[in-house]
Formats: sequence, structure tokens, C-alpha cells
Amino acid sequence: MRFDLSVVMDNWHVFARGLAVTVACCALAIAGGLALGLVVALSRISRRTSLRAPASLYVEIIRDTPFLVQAFLVYFLLPRFGLRLGAMTAGVLALAVYAGAGFAESIRGAILSVPRGQMEAARATGMPRLLAMRRIVAPQMMGYLLPALTNQLIGTIKESSVLSIITVPELTMASSIVLGQSFAAIEAYSVVALLYWLLTIGVALVMGALERRALRHRRGLAGPPQARAAGRE
Repeated sequence: MRFDLSVVMDNWHVFARGLAVTVACCALAIAGGLALGLVVALSRISRRTSLRAPASLYVEIIRDTPFLVQAFLVYFLLPRFGLRLGAMTAGVLALAVYAGAGFAESIRGAILSVPRGQMEAARATGMPRLLAMRRIVAPQMMGYLLPALTNQLIGTIKESSVLSIITVPELTMASSIVLGQSFAAIEAYSVVALLYWLLTIGVALVMGALERRALRHRRGLAGPPQARAAGRE
């Protein structure tokens, strides 16, 4: 078996276009999923049943059904209700909804990991709940959130390969195009696997750097005032 590098060189523009579409889809879906996940996480820990019940139902349905089925439903079911979306728009929407459920659980777990006494102390000073969440809980929960968030981000990137089923021209679709033209399965899928690996490694490195920064920040907050003053000097 010989790896034919000319297949890669002749079709580099196909892989590049697929990579660009994958990055764009993932970036938009992750941004939307994080916003949705934050709202759902806050709803799930709310004392109001009217907020908590729908949020819990959403998480259970999305996490307990395959993403492939969800993508098909968004792409083929919404037009039945008069909402026609392009393949990429439908793909980003489906991926954002899917990612939002995972992000919601990660955010909820990180919030609950912060000792309740922190919130109670803030509330005792008269600080509104949302302000206390932003100024007291949010900075402390980052150390708990980032490791779980890294796994969710990587999972979202890998799940984006399913979007080729609804004709989104991303990386997996690029491999199918090259395979149809050259019949070089090993070369096509090896390049796509390498590109996905580079994407996930890049995300892991960035998130790892953020985790180390968050850890140093937590250690600085935990240290005595004299040590923090000496560190600033």
C-alpha cells in the first residue's frame, strides 16, 4: 500500500474549503451553544418550576437522542412548518442546540461546585442574585468549568462531521468529494483525520492555557495579602 501524495496536492483546495466551513460552523455553533447553555443552566438551578422543568426536559431530550436524528429533524422537519433553512444554517442551528445541552450541564455543575456560603454571604450584604452570580460565583467557577468545557468543545468539533449528511460542505463532505474523484480512500480520509486532530489539539492547547491561568488566579486569591502584594511587586 502506497500513500499517493499527489491526491492531496491536487485536491488541497477541496480540503481547505471543507476546513474553513467546519471552523465557521463550529465557531458559530459554539457561540450559540454557550449562550443557550448559560440560559438553560441558570434555569435549571432556578427555584421556579416554570423555568426549571422546561430546561431539564430540553437537556434530557437533546442528550438522550443521537445528533444525527436531531440534524435530520432540523433540516427536514422545519420546512413542514414553513421555516426553510439552507443546509449550513440548519447545520449550525442543530449543532448549537446539541452543544447547548452539554454546555448547560457543564456550567450548572461548575456553579454548584462553588460553596453555597459564597452566594449566601453575598446575598446577606444585599447584593442582587444576578450580580452575585457575576461577581462572586462566576470567577470562582471557572476552574471547575474549563476542564468539562474542553471536552464539550472537542465533542462539538467531532460531531460537526455529521453535518455532511445534510449536505453541509465541511471536512467530511470534502473527503467524500475527493474519494469520488480519485477513489483514493486512504489519502482522503487520512487528510481529514489529520485536520480534525489538529483542530482538536489546538482547542485542547488553548483551553489548557486558560486552565493554568485560572489555577494561578485561584492560588493568588487563596494566598495571604502579603504574598499577593509581594507578587505584584
